[in-house]
Amino acid sequence: MEGVMMKNQSEYAIAVRKPDNQIVVEKKKLKDPAEKNAFFRLPIVRGIVAFVESLTLGMSSLTYSAGFFEEEEEEEESRFEKALGKIFKEKAEDVLMGLIVVASILLAVGIFMLLPYFLAGVFERIITNQTVLALLEGVIRLVIFVVYLLLISQMEDMKRVFMYHGAEHKTINCVENLLPLTVENVRIQSREHKRCGTSFVLYVLIISIIFFAFIRVETPWLRILLRVLLIPVVAGVAYEFIRLAGRSNSKIMAVLSRPGMWMQGLTTREPDDSMIEVAIASVEAVFDWEAFLEENGPKLTKRRGKKKKQVKQETSKKKQEITETSKKDSQVTAAEKEEKEKIEEKEETVSVVKPVLKAEKRKRMPMVERTYIQDYESPEQDEEEDEILSALDKYFDSNKEDDPEEKED
Repeated sequence: MEGVMMKNQSEYAIAVRKPDNQIVVEKKKLKDPAEKNAFFRLPIVRGIVAFVESLTLGMSSLTYSAGFFEEEEEEEESRFEKALGKIFKEKAEDVLMGLIVVASILLAVGIFMLLPYFLAGVFERIITNQTVLALLEGVIRLVIFVVYLLLISQMEDMKRVFMYHGAEHKTINCVENLLPLTVENVRIQSREHKRCGTSFVLYVLIISIIFFAFIRVETPWLRILLRVLLIPVVAGVAYEFIRLAGRSNSKIMAVLSRPGMWMQGLTTREPDDSMIEVAIASVEAVFDWEAFLEENGPKLTKRRGKKKKQVKQETSKKKQEITETSKKDSQVTAAEKEEKEKIEEKEETVSVVKPVLKAEKRKRMPMVERTYIQDYESPEQDEEEDEILSALDKYFDSNKEDDPEEKED
């Protein structure tokens, strides 16, 4: 709430903007089980560990940030909280957080895993193919997830959470793009990121479709049990996919990551500058971005050199295309010039024929046919010649009995 949690390896920091507009930052260190036991570093297993860690860390961060606003509202403790305080004393807050996490997990499993299974079961009488039923269950699960995001995005508090989520992504993108971490630089970054939790949840749902389509059991209660027990395994596989997508620049991974990026359009919003400041504070608490930029500066220079070379090659290719186009244009121009010369030649021929025609008329010979004249005419002269010939025809037809000398003139 009104904050950003940023994690770097075993350290994490929560930056929150308090009601008095001050930014408070709390930095803590996590106990990483992978440091003590190599088993927890194995693929899939490390994803399960990260999944559980994200749940607990996310809930504790939420509880921490909410504490600042509870102080402002000065709400009284409920009877349940008082009872927990009497029983667990100093650990009452941790116990309460644990209960909230468990309740959240149960609710999520019920809504996104078991509800789609029962809804798909309604179609068992119509659809007998188990693979088709599993696909239908997966589609229902995805629809429920999207509808859920659309509904919570209408809540005012969640709108601000999604704005802070956008600030988080922009800040990370700014660092990864090797730019100084300033509000101006963060503001222009993208809200999308391949390692986003929204993408993770989406791929958990997609991968679960594949798992449940191939794992078939006849007993209904065993199907339900498997859907619950396999959640950590599915989460581990989804974690490996997100991890690979975040490190790879291949076109295949870019295409496969695109659905998750689209889904982030529902869970991120454009942040304001005050939110960006909070995100920057959370990064600076756990990450020395200045040293990172200094260390990776040569890589950036090399990357820019490659980009410059690429641009030069593209420019050279463009110039070659322009040259080829110019050659084609010159060939067209030559053809047009040749056609023009032919027309001019015809026009010169017409200028020679006209006096001959006039002499023929004086000898009172029959008029030359129009087709004979048109052979020497350009298309632009057709209309003018037609008018002249029509006028001559009319004149000779109307003056047959007149004086021959006048007729000759």
